[in-house]
Amino acid sequence: MSSKNLIQIRQFCLYHEIENTFITELHNYGLVKIIIQEDDEYLEPEQLPSVEKMIRMHYDLKINMEGIDAIAHLLNKIEVLQQNLTASQNKLRLYEENKSE
Repeated sequence: MSSKNLIQIRQFCLYHEIENTFITELHNYGLVKIIIQEDDEYLEPEQLPSVEKMIRMHYDLKINMEGIDAIAHLLNKIEVLQQNLTASQNKLRLYEENKSE
């Protein structure tokens, strides 16, 4: 993987005015994946929206790491349930269309 598409954690933390240890803690909880290349740490661009949400939860709402972990788990579970609901609704719609023909 090329480091061109990756976000350097040091630069990300400087931009958001947070400590690098915050990203390390997120990694320790399994909430983000840190990629190490050439003795530097990076985040994948796809992770940025969720990392920025977690930054706001921690620094703006004063939610601790355990709380962020629980919230992230619940949000992921909600997303899976929404995907399952959409798939079920699509199957039902297909069934109803075939039944009316």
